Amino acid sequence: MSAKTVSLVGSTGSIGTQAIDVVQTDPDRFRVVALAAQRSVALLVEQAKQLRPDLVVVGDPALAAEVAGQLPSGVEVMAGPEGLAAAGAAADVVVNGVVGFAGLPVTLAALQAGRRLALANKESLIAGAPVVQAARQTPGAHIVPVDSEHCAIHQCLSAARPGGAGGADPEPNGDGVRRLLVTASGGPFRGRSRDDLGVVGVDDALAHPTWTMGRKITIDSSTLMNKGLEVIEAHELFGVPYDRIDVVVHPQSVVHSMVEMFDGTTIAQLSLPDMRLPIGYAMGWPERLDTAFGAIDWGGNLSLTFESPDRSVFACLDLAYQAGRQGGAAPAWLNAANEVAVAAFLEDRLSWLGIAEVVEDTLDGCDHGPMTTVDDVLEADRQARLRAQAAVERRLAVA
Repeated sequence: MSAKTVSLVGSTGSIGTQAIDVVQTDPDRFRVVALAAQRSVALLVEQAKQLRPDLVVVGDPALAAEVAGQLPSGVEVMAGPEGLAAAGAAADVVVNGVVGFAGLPVTLAALQAGRRLALANKESLIAGAPVVQAARQTPGAHIVPVDSEHCAIHQCLSAARPGGAGGADPEPNGDGVRRLLVTASGGPFRGRSRDDLGVVGVDDALAHPTWTMGRKITIDSSTLMNKGLEVIEAHELFGVPYDRIDVVVHPQSVVHSMVEMFDGTTIAQLSLPDMRLPIGYAMGWPERLDTAFGAIDWGGNLSLTFESPDRSVFACLDLAYQAGRQGGAAPAWLNAANEVAVAAFLEDRLSWLGIAEVVEDTLDGCDHGPMTTVDDVLEADRQARLRAQAAVERRLAVA
């Protein structure tokens, strides 16, 4: 069996570095042919020297010469959006680990080239859903999700399908699926009251109890916005209506999500928290890796508990359901407003409770224009960011 070629976009981030760990455990199965990062020159160059890809991309064009000057001859160096798009189409499997809305061009490039997209960038699918769904129709294009929750659902649906996963994306319709259950750790503020959370700071919100992630997604976990975005993503990935997608808090982060069948059966995917498992699954699917990432010691003292999220405290969850049900431009507005609000919180310019307030204010002004082209998506994102920035500034003015 020849090695699958892999493009790692966002190679210097958490997903990218863990994907390299997966590649190094099975070098006969995977060959990295492209690496891309926005600005982390030193690590990008180190990765390139180690993996010897054909293409290296730096998102910031001003850094291209610095990168090229440190790489061996024969390695092509590109920069800017064109380079990122090239990396997105350069391999059998494209891992999109770019953080935030900036990952949309990579998602589209991979799908339009008919590649497998190992998608860790939920924001591009959420904000750009109409154009991404069109790109998914390209022959050969398909998405295998890297988010642990959606990867778990993908595995459960594959197990539920008659005849197994085969070579196509698992589909819930007609397979007896009653609902999808997306699990949430509850983040660092599980069990806290709204009054308690009025004074929490950045360090408090970044103290995630089970996962080690980037700053933005860790804040999203603290507000449960990550679960709201994942609900929208599950709807887009698997075609399940919103009233058949539920969120369940599971503090141990061992059950990564579940699929409940009409006959009362619930199929769950369990493993210890280790992102290399879903990354490896997405890269290797429909085959599985030989390395056991996140294996459970079933002889140990394992306890699994579940509870409903406190929606009176974690308002972002219902805001996401609201935007998802509205459809059109609303998910793009939700995502943009959240990115602006989280950035302001991380800069100590907005309170933790203010994140949901800014998102709500922004959604109230959502322009439900057409969403059929990339330009439409970009315009929705631009308008939402302007409104969200204004909402932040109003709160600063009265602070």
